[in-house]
Amino acid sequence: MAVDYFMHEKIWFDKYKYDDAERRYYEQMNGPLGSSSHQQSASTTSSAPAGDQNELLSRISHLEVENQNLRSVVADLQMAIFKLESRLNALEKSSTSHQPSPVPPTQHVTPMKKVEPFSVPSKKPAAAEEDDDDDIDLFGSDDEEEDQEAAKVREERLRQYAEKKAKKPGLIAKSSILLDVKPWDDETDMAKMEECVRSVQMDGLVWGASKLVPVGYGIKKLQIQCVVEDDKVGTDILEEEITKFEDYVQSVDIAAFNKI
Repeated sequence: MAVDYFMHEKIWFDKYKYDDAERRYYEQMNGPLGSSSHQQSASTTSSAPAGDQNELLSRISHLEVENQNLRSVVADLQMAIFKLESRLNALEKSSTSHQPSPVPPTQHVTPMKKVEPFSVPSKKPAAAEEDDDDDIDLFGSDDEEEDQEAAKVREERLRQYAEKKAKKPGLIAKSSILLDVKPWDDETDMAKMEECVRSVQMDGLVWGASKLVPVGYGIKKLQIQCVVEDDKVGTDILEEEITKFEDYVQSVDIAAFNKI
C-alpha cells in the first residue's frame, strides 16, 4: 500500500520546484542581506586572484635574488681560474728559463795501454834476421803442446774408466730348473742314477737338492734342482748330457723353470 501511495505522489519528483520557490521567498524576505552576501562572495572571488599574484611576485623576487647570488659565485670562480692560469704560466716560464743545458753523453774511453818507448831497430846482418824469424812462432807451438798434454790426460782417464768398468762384475742372468729324471723300471739303482746325474759338471751349473717321487707300480723318479747361468748353460745341452747315461736314465723332463 505504501509503495502504491508513493508511486502516485509526485512531490518528490518536483522537489526542485519547491526549492526554487523557497529560495525566491527568502530572497524577497531578506533582499539586502542576500545582495550583501552576494557581494561578499564576489569580493572573495576577486581577492583570490590578487593573493595568487602577490605570491607569484614574491617568488619572482626570490628567484632574482638567487640568480644574483649565482652570478656572484660564478664571477668568483672565473676570477680564481684566471689567477690559477696566470700562476701556471709564470711557473712554466720560470722553469724554461732556469732549465740547465743538456749534458752531452759521455763516451766510454778505454784506458790507454802503456806505450813502450820507441826504439830504432839496429841494423843486423841478413843471417841474424833469419835467426830472429826462426825464433818467432807464428802458429802457436806452445798451445799445441798444451793441447797434446790435455789430450794425453783425457785418454789416460778414459782408459782407466774402461778398465774399471771391465773389472766391475755385470748382472748375470740365472735360472732355477727342476728336472724329472725317469728310470727304466723299478729295478734301476736310483742312488747310482743320481750319482750319474750329479757327475755332469759345466761352467755355470750348480746342482741342488733332490728327492725320489713315486710314479706308480713301485717305480720312482728323481726330482733334482739346479741353477744355471743362461749365457753358459742351456736346457738342451743339460738334457743331452744326462741322457747319455742310458743304463739308468730313460728320459729327462723339465718340471719347473724360473728366472732368478
